Amino acid sequence: MAFGKESFKRMFPNLVKEMELDENKVGINSVRTDAERAKKASSRKFASYDPDVIDFVRRCDTSAQAEEIIAYMEKRGEIDKQYAAKLRKQLKTSGVRSFGSKKEDDYYLKHGET
Repeated sequence: MAFGKESFKRMFPNLVKEMELDENKVGINSVRTDAERAKKASSRKFASYDPDVIDFVRRCDTSAQAEEIIAYMEKRGEIDKQYAAKLRKQLKTSGVRSFGSKKEDDYYLKHGET
């Protein structure tokens, strides 16, 4: 489908306005010519992922370890008291595996590629 500048402006006036404002630019800082390498680099599942308390609890072997993680994150202010209490209740009633299967060593490296 081909059309001219004026048709484009009539069809997408807000888009044209945004483009002309010259804001919200995204820089390109690299180019990859190997398609397979580019695919791997751009499809990292956990790129910029910040693990939460559940991720850390899932690495624990015992309820005592999980409690230590919950207390530490609560003390640092990364989770609030109500959420910590909810996690402790689940830990006490259902156990550490109720948060999910144990995350093995190098979990993010092994599962990072999609």
